[in-house]
Amino acid sequence: MEKRENGNILKIALLQIVPGETTEENLEKGIQACQAAQRSGADIALFPEMWSNGYRIYDRPIEDWQAEAIAADSDFVKAFGRLAEELHMAIGITLLEQFPGAPRNTLILFDRFGNRVLTYAKVHTCDFSVEQHLTPGEGFSTTVLNTACGEVQVGAMICYDREFPESARILMLAGAELILVPNACPMEINRLSQLRARAYENMLAVATCNYPADVPDCNGGSSVFDGVAYLPTEEGSRDTCILQAGGEEGIYVASLDLSQLRSYREREVHGNAYRHPRKYTTLTDTVIAEPFIRKDYRA
Repeated sequence: MEKRENGNILKIALLQIVPGETTEENLEKGIQACQAAQRSGADIALFPEMWSNGYRIYDRPIEDWQAEAIAADSDFVKAFGRLAEELHMAIGITLLEQFPGAPRNTLILFDRFGNRVLTYAKVHTCDFSVEQHLTPGEGFSTTVLNTACGEVQVGAMICYDREFPESARILMLAGAELILVPNACPMEINRLSQLRARAYENMLAVATCNYPADVPDCNGGSSVFDGVAYLPTEEGSRDTCILQAGGEEGIYVASLDLSQLRSYREREVHGNAYRHPRKYTTLTDTVIAEPFIRKDYRA
């Protein structure tokens, strides 16, 4: 496996771009964005949520947007697999995926050889809104992603998943060093704080790609938090945000120091270091809830 000269610096490109009106337009623009990311030296290119149809599921008849769902082995998806191999760059492509019963909100990750290494469907669909007409994913998993700076353990969340600490915690326990987060909503202080917290409490990196401010109900703000709060060479804690985009359309590249992250994970006290899982059984009890908490649990 060849490694680049800059060692364990993983370059993550967040494709904060405006979608077109059709899947065909998004295919063409998505290819161009990936090519630009590769020219910037990226190891991974990540799309915002449901790129295949631009997350255009609000204020439209349900049957119209459900008809835009595409198969996981569609020409659209396969094109990005071929592109990953051609560019020698991992690509996280997102789609409204055809699925029995109702579509899924899905991320498919191709490695730099064009191999499909991870398929993740959004677990925490926004069932208080139109996403109640989607099929939720079944769980969280990680994959070993081969990159030019070596292997990295990668998992995924999608948008609303970030609001549930269990999402990132499960991925951490599965070995994740990096969580990819396609997104489609306003990234304000509280949501950004959630992402910062998920990175901090699990000692991992969180890379989020949002749509720019030109897209309704979005405002850019794509970000990467590296999860490294303390360094031996610095007094006190440091800012774990290594990239914070503005609202403008663009391709934003962050440099994640994997060696620094791994050294930190070996010596610090967060993540799995001092957990007491036997005392957390209430978290998995779907009967117990305070009176003001909704009880319409989904398995």
